[in-house]
Amino acid sequence: MQSEIIKRGLVPGAAAGVVGGLAFGMAMARLGSPPTVVPTATGDFAVHLIIAALVGAGFGLLVWHQRSGAGEIFFWGLAYGVLWWFLGSLTLTPLLLRGRLAWDVPSAQAAFPSLLGNLFYGAVAGLTLAVIRWAPKHRFSGAVQGSLIRGGVSGLLAAWIVGKMLAAQHQLPTFGLLGGSLPPLLIVLVAGAMAGAGFAGLYPRPLDGGGPALVRGTVYGFFCWVLGVLTLIPLLTGVGPAWSVAAARANFATFPGSLLFGAGTAVGYQALTALGRFLFSDEIADPNEEGPGAEGLRAIGRGVVAGLLGGLIFTVVMVQIGFLPTVARLLGSRSPSTGFVTHLVIADLIGASYGLLFRRQSYDLGAALGWGVSYGFFWWILGPLTLLPILLGAAPQWTPEVAAGLSASLVGHLAYGAALGIGFHLLEARYNPWWIPLSSMEEARAERRKDQLLTSAPGLWALVLTIALTVPIVLGM
Repeated sequence: MQSEIIKRGLVPGAAAGVVGGLAFGMAMARLGSPPTVVPTATGDFAVHLIIAALVGAGFGLLVWHQRSGAGEIFFWGLAYGVLWWFLGSLTLTPLLLRGRLAWDVPSAQAAFPSLLGNLFYGAVAGLTLAVIRWAPKHRFSGAVQGSLIRGGVSGLLAAWIVGKMLAAQHQLPTFGLLGGSLPPLLIVLVAGAMAGAGFAGLYPRPLDGGGPALVRGTVYGFFCWVLGVLTLIPLLTGVGPAWSVAAARANFATFPGSLLFGAGTAVGYQALTALGRFLFSDEIADPNEEGPGAEGLRAIGRGVVAGLLGGLIFTVVMVQIGFLPTVARLLGSRSPSTGFVTHLVIADLIGASYGLLFRRQSYDLGAALGWGVSYGFFWWILGPLTLLPILLGAAPQWTPEVAAGLSASLVGHLAYGAALGIGFHLLEARYNPWWIPLSSMEEARAERRKDQLLTSAPGLWALVLTIALTVPIVLGM
């Protein structure tokens, strides 16, 4: 057992940490910032690599027993990088250098470049570790090529939709490269297709459920924002990484756009894969499983009830911030009572969609809370920042000022998602088809819970919460 931990976790993790440390160190050096807690001195970069190797060894120990798919380890790497931003940049570094913690918004803003650097460290370390564990056992096959094509098509379509939204806000020209010789929308489409293929490369096999795919896609979109908008595009234009708070705030319109792009790409990729399996697969349905039609209708019903519960809780926030009259404008009214009824109808519709996307995905209260909060954050981006302005006849409101003004709504959406996820889980857990013995049902749920914990799901929940509570607040203040 110990030799297996060293062979599969400690050693490859340390090697992956060194590679991630190189990427992190070079990026921070380009910004003129030291990458470690040690003051700038001769041999500082060597000390940084030693620390990176030690941190990478810890990462290897964390994920050595996890599924070795590239996507799962990649997202664990992102979560691990964010963890070390909190532990290192906001805790250990200020304690060692200044004797105090840096747990406040101004300190987080000052350490924003370090957050992006740690994300790069985690991403590179995760991908490197995945290659070390994956390369000897797999080969590039025709099935992988088909996955890349489906991912590219999904990314292309998602990029086209997001590009149109950015153009409506006059934000698309910021993507212009090569002296503006290429149409900005064309650059967006090409980048979207490449990013979509990249997501398919992380998950050449279909994911288990549309809801988890949507959450993974949302986090992937955030990484695309960091990699593309804040890093590669500034580098190609000769400016250098735009990792300052001011630069990120200037590009804030692309933040919700990137999140929606990632979610759309993942859901589209999942749908194309499911369609291909439906048309060409010879798999026989499990006789112990409920039919998809009946299961879907039950999931919608549970989602509606859970959505009503979440909507009532969310109403407290809506009343406090005076947002019900704005919702009532969807029906041409300004009455708070009309807004209340409209708000509950919307909450039920979102709840029904949650039921379809996340059925059989929450096997305990922790998973229910994680998926629910993640879905609530997604709807904060899609709802008040995007769909609500469009339905009221305006362009999406992807600005830091609007996001900061909707911070209370963000908390309300997170609370709504938490209540939705927990309520749906409690309703779903009570159902047991008469033809399946209770012991068999409990055994199946326990096995699925175990399988989910071997994925990056816990890391995804932590990442979404970090993105929700950190980026809008840091950039919107």
